[in-house]
Amino acid sequence: MPAASPTLSPRALELAQSLVRMNTISDRSNLELIHFIRDELGRLGVTSRLTFNADRTKANLFATLGEGKPAGVILSGHTDTVPWDGQDWSVDPLSAVVRDGKLYGRGSADMKGFIGLALAHAPQFLAGDAPFAIHFAFSYDEEIGCFGVRELIADLREAGVKPLACIVGEPTSMVPAIAHKGVYRFRCCVRGKEAHSSLTPKSVNAIEMAARVVGKVRDMAEGFEREEPRYEGFDVPFSTASVGQFHGGIADNVVPRDAEFRYEFRDLPTADAGAMQRQVVDYARSLEPAMKQVAPDAGFRFETICEIPSFQGRADDPVTRLAQRLAGEAGTTLVAFGTEAGIFSNAGIASVVCGPGSITQAHQPDEYVSLEQLARCEAFMRGLAAAKAVG
Repeated sequence: MPAASPTLSPRALELAQSLVRMNTISDRSNLELIHFIRDELGRLGVTSRLTFNADRTKANLFATLGEGKPAGVILSGHTDTVPWDGQDWSVDPLSAVVRDGKLYGRGSADMKGFIGLALAHAPQFLAGDAPFAIHFAFSYDEEIGCFGVRELIADLREAGVKPLACIVGEPTSMVPAIAHKGVYRFRCCVRGKEAHSSLTPKSVNAIEMAARVVGKVRDMAEGFEREEPRYEGFDVPFSTASVGQFHGGIADNVVPRDAEFRYEFRDLPTADAGAMQRQVVDYARSLEPAMKQVAPDAGFRFETICEIPSFQGRADDPVTRLAQRLAGEAGTTLVAFGTEAGIFSNAGIASVVCGPGSITQAHQPDEYVSLEQLARCEAFMRGLAAAKAVG
């Protein structure tokens, strides 16, 4: 007889819905949600550590359930969501309505369902037989560059907290993921010299100079596709490069003084995003001498928008084996999207990505996570509370 499908407890669904109903788009504060979790844990006698952004409008939360136990396994989730402007939703994005076996709402899959289930099982983590502590690590500003988690990890180091492993609950359909690409985004600002368009030799056309560098990025992308060793298992098994925005010019008959574009690299775990960016900068610098002959202040300026390192775990890592056992999955997967796992891993914390729902629903109109996926995640949490060892 096949095993019966797990069922979702009312309390777990209630908490997931409560979190979805809080508007935590990245350009807003997440403190309503953070304080809600802090207060829920406080009623259980658990103290939370909060680390804030510069203007104290956002915070990370770190809490240990099982003080005194050795090491500990982190359950990691980000509290911010992407916006829904211009998307065609059939329900209120903050309604957290349940319909046809699915929980709808912004963040339901990415990733408030996972956070709500973790919070619902705090009593079991406190009372469970696991010989290790469970840590909650809930961050801000993941969606715009994984900024909050860096502050959280720095705070843990200062406090002497040394977790054993980390489970990042991004939506993987409850299949443990052991690798993802990095995401590196940059802004290039070009300063030229304006002139009437009938006097182009007396000008430096910022758009044209920017276009040459855009062409370099495109040439690199084609080179990755043509030459880079494949990393099988990824949907796109090579690194990619692309330009996402371009701005410049004020009129057809004015040679533009300024231009700006933004671009990104998504590097394989086996590639070097730093070397990719150096190629772009070096090429731009090679164009500057001719520009400066016309206008000494002409040139290129580069800014880093975000740096999300790639992640490469191992199928035989204890935390991977733990996630497989708890999820009832024999295999592992790779995911195309970036997560905080690479940052935890670079901090020396063995990590795996495993959570309810599908990334194909995240960031979409009518985002949802199925109740079946949430129930599988709840079974995962119950198993974690009773685990005898990691791995």
